[in-house]
Formats: sequence, C-alpha cells, structure tokens
Amino acid sequence: MNTILHLDRNENLYGPAPKCFDVLRNITEEELSVYSRDFARGVKSKLSERLAADFGIPENQILLSEGSEDMLKQAVHCYLKPGEIILVPEQSWWYYQKVAEEVSGVTVNYVLRENGEAYFYDVDDIKALCRKNQPRVVLIASPNNPTGNSFPDQTFEMLLASVGEAVVILDEAYWGFNGQTNDHIGSLVERHENLLILRTFSKYFALAGTRIGFAAAGKGLSHLARFASRYLGFNRVSEALALAALDSPSHYSQISENMKADREKYCELFARFEGLQCFKSDANFVLVRIPPELKSPIQQYLTHNDIAVKFFSEPEFTSHMRITLGTVNQNRKLLKLLDEFLRVWKTHGVPA
Repeated sequence: MNTILHLDRNENLYGPAPKCFDVLRNITEEELSVYSRDFARGVKSKLSERLAADFGIPENQILLSEGSEDMLKQAVHCYLKPGEIILVPEQSWWYYQKVAEEVSGVTVNYVLRENGEAYFYDVDDIKALCRKNQPRVVLIASPNNPTGNSFPDQTFEMLLASVGEAVVILDEAYWGFNGQTNDHIGSLVERHENLLILRTFSKYFALAGTRIGFAAAGKGLSHLARFASRYLGFNRVSEALALAALDSPSHYSQISENMKADREKYCELFARFEGLQCFKSDANFVLVRIPPELKSPIQQYLTHNDIAVKFFSEPEFTSHMRITLGTVNQNRKLLKLLDEFLRVWKTHGVPA
C-alpha cells in the first residue's frame, strides 16, 4: 500500500530542529514523573519566562496552552456570553464559528476582499460592523487560513483604535513563514489592554504533535490569565521541545526561505494557464482558484498519484484548492504532476 503525501493539513513537513531530537534523547525520569517546580520562582515555566523576555513583556502576560486552538477556545469561552456577538472573517477557519456556537454566541461575518492577486482585510468594513453590532469579541487571523493574507500592522492599529471595549483576538498561528519579526507584540499588548495575540509551535516550528502554544495578553485580560492558569504546571517535555525550537533560528529561517521560493514556483505554474489563479500567501500554503470542471479531475488525478491537497465544500471556496507547502522535493514532485495535468487539459480539455 502506497504512502499518501498529505499536503492538505498545513503541517510543516520539514520537521523540527535537530535540537528538539536532542531533547527527546535526553529525557530523564524527572521530566516524566515530577511536576514542574517553576511556580516556586513565581513564574509559570521556563518557556513562559523565555517568551516574556523575548517579547519584552511581563511573564504573567504570557499564557500557555495546548496549541493556539486551546487558547482560542479558552478566550471565547471566557469572554463571549450567550447572545453576544463575535466578529470573524467569512473566508476563514470553520472552527472560529464552532467555538462561538459552543457558548451560544452570535457570529457576524466580515468579508475579505480580493484584488486579483491576493486577499486583503477591508478595515473600513470591519470598523463599520463594529459600530453597528458592538461585538464582544473581534477575531483577526494573520496570516489567514486559507487565503494566506496578513493584516498590516499600521491598519491593525487603526482597527484597534475603533473597537471600543471589545476583546480583540489576533490569531498568528501561521507566523514565521514570511518573516520572523516579533517587534510588534510588546508594543501592541502594552497599548491595547484587551488584545490577545495567539501563537503556536505547531506550524512554523513543526511541533504539531506536541500540542504547545501560547498567547501574549494585554493587561485588561487578567480574568483570562486566571482562567488559563494551571496549578500543577504544563507539559514539561513539550516545553523543553519548544525551548529547543526557539534556540534554533537558523534551522527555521532556512525552511521559511525554501517555502517562500516554492510559493513563487506554484504561482508561476498556475499563471501559465488561463482560468487558474494562485493567490499570494504569507503562510505555508497557497490557495488556488480552478475552473469548476477541473475540480473532480484534479482531485482524482492527485489521489491516483497518492497526493492529498485540500478541496473545500464551503460555498466561498467550492472552486478552490489549498496546497500545503511540503519540502523542496515534495513540492517539486507535485509541481511536475500539476504541470503535466494542466498541459493535457490545455491541449485536449478535461481528461476523461
């Protein structure tokens, strides 16, 4: 039975840094059988202490979680009450709406616009919806999944100035694939007390299986800080892996550069065929609009070649596929297959 190449899950298939494997090889009985004692020093953990130092914010404003999904759920459950409104992007991760439904919140969608080569946030539209709906929570994903676009820092500041008392959640799960600066975090959470910035070690750092994430929280979110605290600490092995990843910047920056080059290769490929559109992306995936009649043939063709990419059922993306960027060799394989398929289609029409 052939092994399927999964380019449909937005995982980082390069894998974690060598230092992470060093951690695993040197795990002792203590890491597995003894609770963390970091609380005795007045901090949650070595990881929260390190992140706080990196971002230049107090340690108690770093909140740890089992991936950013966990902190997203905690924040929404903490602040969104039944009947209250949460603003979320319409063309985005379906889970945002689901977690709001868990607390009987009301979801109001705002639309991401398209300029022909990329998607973008319409700040004026979001501000107008805030004035009209007075949301309790406003959610921004940057980069957004599946469109791949980011929210520019300058326009994000404009939005924050206009949301009143709403809690703003900035989901940066796909941070790192188009630059590794963290300069904005400290200043943002210092100036905006109701801002929560989500990060994870699952994507850029290739540690999805360890389930470790964190958030930087504004001072006004102390209720969430108490809600998210864990008396007995967190997963010591996951924290050690996260620290090893943070200590390996060259490993990850090289992956980011590889992905940047391969994003361009995908866009160059699809640009050669009329009727297809590859959207610019800041993440580890690209979104591609395809002619509706090609959806089933491409899916069958890739399945036959043991490759899975994401095809959507959501109304906004029924004629789209999302390709997770694999390694250079994996991308080269898929690019070759797609080029062969599209050349046949261009010459002879949809394959039988």
